[in-house]
Amino acid sequence: MKVPDIKVTPPGPKAREIVERDRTYLATTTKSAPIVVRRASGSVVEDVDGNLFIDFASGISVLNIGHAHPKVVEAISKQAAEFTHFAGTDFYYDIQTRLAERLGKITPGKHRKKVFFGNSGTEANEAAIKVAKSHKKRHMFLAFLGAFHGRTQGALALTASKAKQRAGFFPTMPGAVHVPYAYCYRCPYKLEYPSCDLYCANIIEDAYLTTVAPPEDVAGVFVEPVQGEGGYIVPPPGWMDRIAKIAKDHDFLLIDDEVQSGLGRTGKMWGIEHSKAVPDILTTAKSIASGLPMGAAVYRADMDFPESGKHSNTFGGNPVACAASMATLDVMEHDDLITRSAKLGEHLARRLDEMKDRYEFIGDRRGLGMMQATEFVTDRRSKKADPKIRDAIEEDAYKHGLILLPCGESSLRYIPALNIPRDVLDAGLDVLEECFRRAAK
Repeated sequence: MKVPDIKVTPPGPKAREIVERDRTYLATTTKSAPIVVRRASGSVVEDVDGNLFIDFASGISVLNIGHAHPKVVEAISKQAAEFTHFAGTDFYYDIQTRLAERLGKITPGKHRKKVFFGNSGTEANEAAIKVAKSHKKRHMFLAFLGAFHGRTQGALALTASKAKQRAGFFPTMPGAVHVPYAYCYRCPYKLEYPSCDLYCANIIEDAYLTTVAPPEDVAGVFVEPVQGEGGYIVPPPGWMDRIAKIAKDHDFLLIDDEVQSGLGRTGKMWGIEHSKAVPDILTTAKSIASGLPMGAAVYRADMDFPESGKHSNTFGGNPVACAASMATLDVMEHDDLITRSAKLGEHLARRLDEMKDRYEFIGDRRGLGMMQATEFVTDRRSKKADPKIRDAIEEDAYKHGLILLPCGESSLRYIPALNIPRDVLDAGLDVLEECFRRAAK
């Protein structure tokens, strides 16, 4: 199969008709490109007009083992034939228990853990908020500028990625205090690593906890090991460990949002494993069930809700989603996709660095494993963000058969499946470089 293979410039006539009906009947959300899928397998997507695309978006880092993996399809079909729902928060079934036990074993820390299953990363973070408040009997949280933790009112209070995500929705949950993230390319303090001595972490203790966030009122700090929607920002070595120490020294919880960075995406099972930090709560979703709605908050067992009814839901731990999740983890382990993510990520980063050397509008390339991004600027000296060229490249890419997603103010993210064939990855990168070449003219 030749990929990409564009038979009619997208969006084609069938795609345009569906896009128009979508605009009529569906809520306005975050549509990025008019690609209308008919079927997908592995890292290849076919649209309704017969075009074949290489997928560098993975359903927003949901399809870490690719589209329609046969082991996942088999597990879904088998479970659906047995039962599709039995209210796992009110009754019992084995596959939910086995998945919770498995997550407890593969998440950081040797302590005993419990799991709350939800339907999304947002719901996992809402559960983490309630676990933290219930356990610590406190109601404030630290979070970071650039963070994305979800769009419901509690999670939205922690989100600080883009102003439009919050505009018009106040009041959100009170008590969230935001601190600048470790964004070395655009250091808010105009310092340089490592001579900065991690000032962006130290200032939490030196300023924030002594002024606007009394530690005796702080339940926890929410942190992404790599900021996702904020621009795929990777903190420098030592930063996460310093954040963890501050939390421990002041007796509040370290809450690790792995919704986008988890499940092998960064070349480790969890993004936080690039440090020595061990979270009190870890939240995950997206790729945990290969496209079926699932999220989970994994927390220290001693922090569990003290009585029945404090928190619950209807669909969390759905048996079909649990079956998909177990199969996903089986594939990751059997095919050693974490190791592959690290090795293939090195190749991806090397090719992106070569492009950065050739094109002045690329200000920064950053990432870990198969979680990479380039940031576009008007010129490298001023570092002025250039979302226009980013958006033009994204559009040019899908017209030539490469599916991409933006992030941050002016970045593109590259998040192929961890098992994408090397030749398909390179074919996608060839398309990307052609887009850069046309943009540079």
